[in-house]
Amino acid sequence: MTTVQSVAPPPTASIRPRVVARTGLYAVLAANVAVVAYFFVRAGFASNTLIVLGRLTGLYGALLMAFQLLLVARLPWLDRRIGMDRLTSWHRWVGFGILWTLLAHAVFITFGYAESSSLDPVNQLVDLAETVEGVLRAVVALGIVIVVGAVSGRFARRRLAYETWHFIHLYTYVAVVLAFTHQVAAGTTFTSSAAARTYWYGVWGVALASVFVGRLVLPLWRNWRHQLRVTAVVPEADNVVSIYMTGKDLDRMPARAGQFFLWRFLTRDRWWQANPFSLSAAPDGRTLRLTAKAAGDGSAALRHVKVGTRVFAEGPYGAFTAMHRTRPEALLIAGGVGVTPIRALLEELHGHAVVIYRVATDRDAVLYDELRELAHAKGAELHLVTGPVSPDKLASGELVKLVPDVADRDVFLCGPPPMMNAVLGSLRELGVPKPQIHFERFSLAG
Repeated sequence: MTTVQSVAPPPTASIRPRVVARTGLYAVLAANVAVVAYFFVRAGFASNTLIVLGRLTGLYGALLMAFQLLLVARLPWLDRRIGMDRLTSWHRWVGFGILWTLLAHAVFITFGYAESSSLDPVNQLVDLAETVEGVLRAVVALGIVIVVGAVSGRFARRRLAYETWHFIHLYTYVAVVLAFTHQVAAGTTFTSSAAARTYWYGVWGVALASVFVGRLVLPLWRNWRHQLRVTAVVPEADNVVSIYMTGKDLDRMPARAGQFFLWRFLTRDRWWQANPFSLSAAPDGRTLRLTAKAAGDGSAALRHVKVGTRVFAEGPYGAFTAMHRTRPEALLIAGGVGVTPIRALLEELHGHAVVIYRVATDRDAVLYDELRELAHAKGAELHLVTGPVSPDKLASGELVKLVPDVADRDVFLCGPPPMMNAVLGSLRELGVPKPQIHFERFSLAG
């Protein structure tokens, strides 16, 4: 028997936060594209068309590099509204844009100067690197970008350990510094006027400062302030463990149900490993909890973490929160260990909720007892759906039987990628509007 409690609709803004943030990013990029074009025209054109194209592609490559830094800075305002997974997706495509614009810049410039000299393109590039200040640095930067682009391809990415991929990715920052010094030394537009120089220094200053604050200052300050320590390690199943932590002033930590942290447990053999795990309970100002499945060496070792271990946590990250609600009622769908953020969201959400928990067998239903008690306390419906993957028990026909008014609810979805893809297809078939569907995939940018 389900009891529906009468509560006020969720506090949602008239304009969705994700739309505001996304539109703002597009507007900032478009405005800078226009400003770059203005300074490029003011600087005058060379007589050689290839050189003109080379300079223009170089400028837009530099602009994309600065924009890329903004995307990977993990700034809280952007992350909470857009989500790290979507920012990472943009980061990937902007990265390929950087690769192609900088390759075009090198090719156009080299062939352009070769047209007016007796040198072939290869020797012309060597001559430019030897005689023009900053060109050698640009060649090195381009080489780094090509290597990073190669290891970022899906084929290579699947075969590299995250730590290896991340270490190679860090060389992007070296490429950024080299590209900037090349622009200062040899950029015609950069040196054409004081206004152009001020603009470019401003662009690079904001981009680098964003990375410095978001990736270094903010995590260090928050960990110094909160000083997290492990208070309990509780096995939830044969291969699942919950870790409880406490610290100072946790009521001031801006974490919400549905978000995740990059956790580092500061032991001699684990301090260098950072693993993304969602909060499995809504933050209460006193404790934090994660629940993890042993899917690799890092997560498997969590059951051996000792009480009292210091914890360095980067975050909170993610837009998988009630901040993006558009309807007073919700449907929460969890698959496997994806129940962790769903369980936390149920604890925080107001309004009637339906929870569907998809697992292979009853034994796989981690935290089910907690979910059942929480659903009872909040007047929510809870459905445990068990069985093999095929036939799909969350196909559109089955889903609408469980939740007839699914199209009128916000849907929060978390689980293994195949399940999520299948459910997203079912939701589309049922006509659930895209703004009402909320999900997030773990994917970390360099």
